[in-house]
Amino acid sequence: MVRSVTVLKTLLVGVIGHVDHGKTALVRALTGIETDRLKEERARGVSIVPGFALLPTERGEIDLVDLPGHERFVRAMVSGATGMRAVLLAVDAQEGIKPQTVEHLEIARLIGVRRGVLALTKSDLASPETIAARSAEIAAAAARAGLEAGPVIATSTVAGTGLPELAAELAGLLTDADSTRDDGFPYLPVDRVFTRAGFGTVVTGTLRRGSLAVGDTVEIAPGGRSAVVRGLQIHGRPVERAEPGRRTAVALRGVGLDEITRGQALTPTELLAPSAWLDVSITAAASAEAALASGTSCRLLFGTTEVEARLRLLDRDSLEPGASTQAQLHLAEPVAVPACEPYVLRLDSPAATIAGGRILDPASRRRRRNDPRVLADLAALAGGKPEQALAVRLGQAGATGALLAELARLAGTAPDRARTMLRGSGAREVGDRFIGGAAFEALQTGILAALAQHHRDSPMEHGIALERLSRSLKLPDTLVGTALRALTAAGMVSQAGTLWRRADFDPARNESEAARRLEQIFRRAGLNPPDESEAVGRDVRRREALTYLVGAGTVIRAVDRVQRRAVLFHREAVVGARARLTEAFPNAATPETGFLAREAGATLGISRKFSIPLLEHLDATGFTRRAGDRRIIVALEPGSGSATSD
Repeated sequence: MVRSVTVLKTLLVGVIGHVDHGKTALVRALTGIETDRLKEERARGVSIVPGFALLPTERGEIDLVDLPGHERFVRAMVSGATGMRAVLLAVDAQEGIKPQTVEHLEIARLIGVRRGVLALTKSDLASPETIAARSAEIAAAAARAGLEAGPVIATSTVAGTGLPELAAELAGLLTDADSTRDDGFPYLPVDRVFTRAGFGTVVTGTLRRGSLAVGDTVEIAPGGRSAVVRGLQIHGRPVERAEPGRRTAVALRGVGLDEITRGQALTPTELLAPSAWLDVSITAAASAEAALASGTSCRLLFGTTEVEARLRLLDRDSLEPGASTQAQLHLAEPVAVPACEPYVLRLDSPAATIAGGRILDPASRRRRRNDPRVLADLAALAGGKPEQALAVRLGQAGATGALLAELARLAGTAPDRARTMLRGSGAREVGDRFIGGAAFEALQTGILAALAQHHRDSPMEHGIALERLSRSLKLPDTLVGTALRALTAAGMVSQAGTLWRRADFDPARNESEAARRLEQIFRRAGLNPPDESEAVGRDVRRREALTYLVGAGTVIRAVDRVQRRAVLFHREAVVGARARLTEAFPNAATPETGFLAREAGATLGISRKFSIPLLEHLDATGFTRRAGDRRIIVALEPGSGSATSD
């Protein structure tokens, strides 16, 4: 009997709201966990850093993130918010909506959070009329932020009212199976670093995008240092594997306490690349009083990273409140961030959230403004689908293709997943690069055109060498070679030795009278042929004729490697020389019975000028084999077959 395996559903929910509106008390009442753990937090009664608590339900587990509500700690709030999938909004029944309430809702909207639960806190201190008015106010604010939520639940942590209903609403969020994002690779922005006896260096953060297992090798980005995961914990429980969306503690081997800091992240090795330019989708804060101008200096916040940035709009000079487009961010220092990661932009003075969105290209460069192709590509990337990102990059790369790591980085997915998508799309893998199907077809068309042009320009040549063709196309040999082999398999190109030609091209049809006359000269000359320069002179047609004869194998170019000169023999002369050497040295099967070069020259009646290149050619074609100063006829060796023919 096969037992079904139930996969535990999990969800990261941010608890948002104004300072002193009872967020921490609400989390404590729901979970029994005190999230204000710092001495300063307990003394002041406000959250300074995100606090985390586990809420078990019958449907799965919810990680509640108690986010700081005070203006001074909004940056800490953002570090926890960019990983959340839903929110629990807490509003004081007496005070109602406050500035940080609005900003928290705005941040949730900007980073794409669309689900939530609404709680009215301290309801035991308010009248029924006030509760009704506040509930309507909260529902309206949530709707303006694009939040899909159920009814407002009036709660009191003192009286215990509304808590079961609130827990049930939170559990209902788990019905969405797509509660976490798994792109096949782990991404954990580090928010704390410390040491623990027996564990060494430990970092904590919210695990995004994929799972992390004990024994995995990770890279600390940016920086490039590697470490090995020696242990994992989720809410104090040791685990062998952590799934995306969970608050995770990671013990690392191979990195010291001073070699990793908040703001860095754990990622797979070589997946992320530091960059000072980011392409982004951007939405201006709807609550802003004025349009957001291109060139605005601001602070970029994503994960636990914060860096100075300058906004560069590509299709306009300013962005109206609530409007969206694509843009670029130029950073004061490089960051390493995955594609599709949410971010927020803030001003220092006056302190305010001005925009947010998602990373489109995490390793970009300065783009041209108002360029239709750039705008179209970024709009396609904004769709958020990896397949679209791959198609965009392959379209940009053309016949040169793109590296798999580069494609995976832009798609925001693991390289093995990117490879599967690419193969399914018809892209061609050439070495360590991929070429889009359309670009590969265009390359093949270009190769056929280049071959046709070569045949027109040099009708006596039997084809063109790969290296020469690649140079003319300004493309790598490996790429052109792959396309040529594909064309050969399709019957459109043929190969003759090291030369390539169109299958419909027959060089024999172009044999000229000059070629026939030149062949007769070499045939009559036998083993004492004329020098190449003497045979062709400066006559272009005779040069083309000689190229044709060599390509056809009628004339053989033999090379004296020592003297660095070539001698041209007619094919019949070489065949005759082999027969005469076999007859003259019938026992030349061993080094002792082999013949010397001068003996071969005497037998053939030719000088060293001709005998040496001829013998080297016979060696190269496998008829003879050197053994010291002597040569053996291979066909005469014991157990050998017939010698290779020319």
